[in-house]
Amino acid sequence: MRVVWVAAGLLSVALGVLGIFLPLLPTTPLMILAAACFAKSSPRLHDWLLNHRTFGPAIRDWRENRAIAPKAKRAALIAMVAAFALSLVLGLRPAVLAVQGVVLAIMGTWIATRPSGPRG
Repeated sequence: MRVVWVAAGLLSVALGVLGIFLPLLPTTPLMILAAACFAKSSPRLHDWLLNHRTFGPAIRDWRENRAIAPKAKRAALIAMVAAFALSLVLGLRPAVLAVQGVVLAIMGTWIATRPSGPRG
């Protein structure tokens, strides 16, 4: 089972890194998932991720306070608006825009209502 958890953690890290460049992939939640997977499988990878200069602070804020840094909130919400605007410009079908709009509105509300972490 340890191999499965390590593989899931590595996949989450890979997808999280892609999320830096692709606005619809949520980097921070994927890194939090990776940390949880590594906690069950690899203390070395878990410690590496928690101490990572870029990803570590967000993971610790979430783990300790269930909080998201204001800067991360702004970045996520801006990315969501940009993704929806791009969909409008590309002329996606109204049904697709409606589903995307509902999902982004729900997730944006959830992100905006989380406590603000100390980093940002």
